[in-house]
Amino acid sequence: MQKSKIQNPKSKLNLNIKSPKKIFNNLSLGFYYSFVIGVLAFVILLSGCSVQEGSVSSEAKVTIRGWHWMTDREEAFDELVRQYEEKTGVRVKFELYAPSDAYTQKVRAAAQAGTLPDIFGLLGEKRDFSSFVIAGHVANLNEEMLKDESAWKNRFFSRAIAVSEFLSGNEFNVEPGVYGVPLDVMNIQMLYNKDLLKEAGIRKPPKTWDQFLAMGPKLKAAGIHGFVSGWGEMWMIDCFASNYAFNIMGEEKVMDTIRGEVSYTDTDWIEVFNLFKEMRDAGFLYSGIVTMVNKTAEQLFSNEKSAFSFNGSWCVNVYSGMNPDLNYGVMLPPKKGKFPMKIWGGAGSSFLVNNRSLFKKETIEFLKWLSDDAQQTYLAEVTKNLPANKNSIGKLSPVLSGFVKAMEDTTHPNIWPVHEFPRVIEAFDKGIQAIIIGEKSPAEIALEVQKVKEKELKKKRR
Repeated sequence: MQKSKIQNPKSKLNLNIKSPKKIFNNLSLGFYYSFVIGVLAFVILLSGCSVQEGSVSSEAKVTIRGWHWMTDREEAFDELVRQYEEKTGVRVKFELYAPSDAYTQKVRAAAQAGTLPDIFGLLGEKRDFSSFVIAGHVANLNEEMLKDESAWKNRFFSRAIAVSEFLSGNEFNVEPGVYGVPLDVMNIQMLYNKDLLKEAGIRKPPKTWDQFLAMGPKLKAAGIHGFVSGWGEMWMIDCFASNYAFNIMGEEKVMDTIRGEVSYTDTDWIEVFNLFKEMRDAGFLYSGIVTMVNKTAEQLFSNEKSAFSFNGSWCVNVYSGMNPDLNYGVMLPPKKGKFPMKIWGGAGSSFLVNNRSLFKKETIEFLKWLSDDAQQTYLAEVTKNLPANKNSIGKLSPVLSGFVKAMEDTTHPNIWPVHEFPRVIEAFDKGIQAIIIGEKSPAEIALEVQKVKEKELKKKRR
């Protein structure tokens, strides 16, 4: 029922209080008034129910819903949304779903059911991201990012934006634009325990691969494990290997390999595979590294059980909780080849705007505020993650500052112009695990990976 029908005496529901006898000849005046009051109450109740069921009212208080998986940021988000509501009157309600696998399943199910919240994030490859954009789940923020001289986009590290940006002519045929707001950035480097190196008589961290390998016997003689990382999670092996592929053969040759123009049996690729054999032979690798998850590796390094580790910038927050007194530094992986060392990095986490949100405008305004200097500085200080905003890096710890210095030297498969077949990546990473445990040689693995590559190329050509 509409309000206009109550006010209009010519409507079907004509509540003319001045002439009750003409309408209700057999009703007493008291009963008539009770009836009128009851009808009015019923109409008001219906109006209230319609607002609760999702209709947008200019008088209704805006509530923006967001989902995330970041357990270390829950309290920080709660504080920031409290500040935002106090400032604007707009309520933002974040809901945490962890671990990340459970979160990913929830987002996919919600996309299929059409029940995604106003703000959400995606955990996956660029191909997964593109499918959400094409399905209409993610808003294109390009206009908002570039609408004025102090462009929103200019706040961020270029690598942070690149993860959520689709350029013209992209392989997924997504409309060009920026589709995400980065919250923080990350990169993955080598870490070293200063006290353990000193104990082994090592004065400085290594800069070259040969210097690195030469430390293996010294550490072993001092009863110190050399290197630990979560290489039971194959993506971390892939990351380490690709660092050295860029360093040994250069970016162009790596991309040509993915395109199928260079074989994995090429001598440069065999040299990449051989690095893992050299680490094994030098007694550098922690026992069981090929089945070790990264959380275990983080515990071992934070408890000073290993001199070196390979981990991402998020580890600063992790280690501060495990061992606040840990004395360690960050360094680029020691160079082996003549080309620049490219490390994996970019946006650590980003928020996307639901393209079908009833409060799209309000959601975008909130994310602009969340990514502004003051809020980014707060998040960096509280969560010990690298801010995506370039203007918010002034108060970082020395270790985090070491990660920041390498941000412009980062790369990531999600921003590469071409992408390797998943089965080839699997064969590549499992092959390296086989090298580490001594099952196969680098040359054997190179041949096996190339065979898988050729099969995938044939499938594609059909």
